[in-house]
Amino acid sequence: MKKILLTGGLILSFISCSAQKADHDTKDLVNATAWMQNAGEYKALTIQAYQLAQIRLAQILTQEVSEKPRAIVLDIDETVLDNSPYQAYQIENKKNFNQEDWSKWTRLAQAEPIAGALNFLNFTKNNGVEIFYVSNRSEAERVPTLENLQKKNFPYADNDHLILKTDKSSKESRRQKLSEKYNIVLFFGDNLSDFSDMYYYNNEGKTSSEKVLEHPELFGSKFIILPNAMYGDWESSMYKKNTDKKLSNEQVKMKSLRSFTTQNINQ
Repeated sequence: MKKILLTGGLILSFISCSAQKADHDTKDLVNATAWMQNAGEYKALTIQAYQLAQIRLAQILTQEVSEKPRAIVLDIDETVLDNSPYQAYQIENKKNFNQEDWSKWTRLAQAEPIAGALNFLNFTKNNGVEIFYVSNRSEAERVPTLENLQKKNFPYADNDHLILKTDKSSKESRRQKLSEKYNIVLFFGDNLSDFSDMYYYNNEGKTSSEKVLEHPELFGSKFIILPNAMYGDWESSMYKKNTDKKLSNEQVKMKSLRSFTTQNINQ
C-alpha cells in the first residue's frame, strides 16, 4: 500500500510540476499572441512586407533577365497563414506545444491569410511567376493544409506547389531542388531558416544576429521577413547554446537580456 501511495504521489507531483511549467511557459505567449491578434502595428508590418515585395518583384521583372522560369518560395505558418488561434488555445488550456493539438488545429483548415499576402500572391501569379509553399508541416497534414489554402483562395494551392517536410527540418535541400528548374527570385518567411541554413544550421558558431549583419543587403531584395513574436528558431537556439543545464528556459532568457547600470550617472 505504501508503494502504491508513494507511486501515486510521485505521479501527481510530476503532473503538478508539468502543469506549472506549462502554465509558466504559456504566460510568455500572452503578450506575443495578444499583439499579433490585436495590434494594428502587426498588420501594418505584414502589409508593408508584402507591398515591398511587390515593388521588388516588379523591379526584377523589368530589369533582370532570366533563362529559367521565375518563382518565389514562401513558408506557410505565420508567413501566409495565421495560426495565432492555436497559440491562444495553448494559453487558455495551459499547454505547451504538442503534435496532437497542433494536428487538431490544422485539420480544421481555418487559419486566416496573413494581411497583405493574397494581394501580393495574386499580383505574382498575374505576372507569370510561379509560387511554391515550402513548409515544415508534415505529410500527414497535406490534405487539410491544401484545403485551408484553397478555401482562402491562395494561388497555386495544389500538390505540385506544396512542399512539406519529409525527414529534415532544414529546407535547404528542398530549396536547392527547386533551384534546379526555377530562378527563385524571392524568399518569404517568419524565420531566418526559411531563407538559408547559414543562420541556424551552418552558422559557423555565430549568432543569427551576427549572420544577419554580415549580409544586410539580402533583406528587402532577396529575403522578405515577416514578424512573429510567438515562436521561432531564435528561442530554441538560445536554449541549445546554454551550457548550464541547471538553468530553466526562463532563466536562460533572463540571462540573455542586456540592461544598463545607473552607477555612473551624475545625480
